[in-house]
Amino acid sequence: MRGPFPASPWEPAIKTPRTIYEGKIIRLEIEPVELPDGRRFDLEVVRHPGGAAVVALDERGWVCLLRQYRHAAGGWLWELPAGKLEPGEPPLRTAQRELAEEAGLHGERWQPLGTIASSPGILAETIHLFLAQGLHSGERNMDEHELIEVHWFPFAEALEWARSGVIVDAKTLAGLFRAQPFAEAIS
Repeated sequence: MRGPFPASPWEPAIKTPRTIYEGKIIRLEIEPVELPDGRRFDLEVVRHPGGAAVVALDERGWVCLLRQYRHAAGGWLWELPAGKLEPGEPPLRTAQRELAEEAGLHGERWQPLGTIASSPGILAETIHLFLAQGLHSGERNMDEHELIEVHWFPFAEALEWARSGVIVDAKTLAGLFRAQPFAEAIS
């Protein structure tokens, strides 16, 4: 089985993929596959190194959300601090690095919140979710292509934004709902 998700009794027969595009972050491949029912055809798969996202929860039960400009999404989104895995970098280290770079925060206590597949129909990307607590401030060091504002909200308000559709980013939705028991333990 490829990836961290549970194995199934059937594994796809994958032949050698053909790369048709390779950029700085993604690679687009055409993969000949055979489905469990025996049908065969070519699939387009976008390969991505994966990422990590952080629910940064302070001692009051407030959560750090970033208001980030995302050209591909058509404007501003509310998101958790997150970023892509660097080669050989463990997901927890990515989460710690991204929290520092984007929000200027460091956490003393870390809890894994599992993984998600962001768009499994076409995208081979796994995002690792973490909860960070025992927060303290540091320097921000954003990438040149990032436009990010740091905001704090009561966790219940952020969760209501997730329920109502104000927050639409998938990793943020999953991270908030998975962190809910930890936030409720604070309040």
